Amino acid sequence: MIPGVPSAAPATPTTPVTPTDALRCAFGPPPTVKRLSPAEAEALLANYDVGPADGDGRLVVVAMSGGVDSAVTALVLRERGYRVVGMNMRLYNPPDGTGHVNPCCSLAAMEDARSTCAVIDVPFYPLAMQEEFETHVIGHFVDAYAEGRTPNPCLECNRTIKFRHLIAHARALGATALATGHYARIERSAAGTFHLYSAIDEKKDQSYALHTLSQEQLAYLQFPLGRLRKPQVRELARAFGLPVAEKPESQDICFVGKGSYAAFVAARRPELTAPGAIELRDGTAIGEHHGLLNFTIGQRRGIRVAQAEPLFVQRLDTQRNVLVVGPRADLAVQTLRATGVSLTQAAWPTEPFDCEAMVRYRGSRHAARVEPLEAGSVRVTFVDADSTPTAAAPGQAVVFYRDAEVLGGGTITGPDAAHAGTHGDTHATDAG
Repeated sequence: MIPGVPSAAPATPTTPVTPTDALRCAFGPPPTVKRLSPAEAEALLANYDVGPADGDGRLVVVAMSGGVDSAVTALVLRERGYRVVGMNMRLYNPPDGTGHVNPCCSLAAMEDARSTCAVIDVPFYPLAMQEEFETHVIGHFVDAYAEGRTPNPCLECNRTIKFRHLIAHARALGATALATGHYARIERSAAGTFHLYSAIDEKKDQSYALHTLSQEQLAYLQFPLGRLRKPQVRELARAFGLPVAEKPESQDICFVGKGSYAAFVAARRPELTAPGAIELRDGTAIGEHHGLLNFTIGQRRGIRVAQAEPLFVQRLDTQRNVLVVGPRADLAVQTLRATGVSLTQAAWPTEPFDCEAMVRYRGSRHAARVEPLEAGSVRVTFVDADSTPTAAAPGQAVVFYRDAEVLGGGTITGPDAAHAGTHGDTHATDAG
């Protein structure tokens, strides 16, 4: 521990967790690791921007996925003087029963989280949340594809599972905060307003998927990794002997794993694989597709129709089961509409405002003007004709930035009203 900071002993929750919510997990013997002395730990952490030693024995819940980011989050907060409780959410039961198909949802991932908690001497609770995840994330994912939209499951998981249900569990334990391993920053202004910023590590920044956070949620959350870079996170994990220090990252949709998202959805909604016509924008039929589910806005692969210039998916007409294709130039987006818009500062604007807008996760930002319409809806116009996004997919998020600050965002409905009901996806696109 950092000298002068109260010891972060294993926490005793102020409110018991019911058997249906969680089971206290016996630690078992922790792995044999080299322990740093308090002086060594303090000297090491002085080289990293991990925040002040402000814990003062307060209770914080850390969402533990079994990966290195959440492990270091728990470690850092313990060293800052917090009483840390690790919580692992069991969200999905992979069809193979063991999780080999999808390791991030496996029992092994839960064991990695438990082992980390054992090494840093903090309590660990597993939470069974498969029902909530099935309803709010998987169900939403499947239904969105059926309706011709492209869901963002990570964003939906943040919105409903982590920052609604998990915050409720943390409050029930009497915790003063919930911390996660997200790469983003939260800062409080002198006026007491909370602001969300992108991470220092641009390659790892996750602020796009956090744009729905409210002032109340921002006040309760901590993102200790926001000022660190990924190599630094691994350095800390190695130095403190964490068992997941070298664990590789998962880049896949957690409940799909290495498989195809289309196959996952088709297994639940086989009617979505029905064949239909491929048409140009003028209605000329040029071929046949084998299920709209296999195509995404901006996609080039799989169309299998020879033309003078390459064809890209422009629209999925779910009413007629028609795949509409055209040249790459037709993918450029000048104006789009979004609904379900929320702003981190809560107050709905009365006048248009300028910002930079991002239409896909880790995509480019484009100069834009946002025009508020009825509450929760906006029109976004991209003001630089030489820099407009391509393939803005209905169902994905458009997120508003001003420099490093996240202003808010919403769900894309389409370029305009005439395009409502189109379908795109950014999991596999050639359009860029």
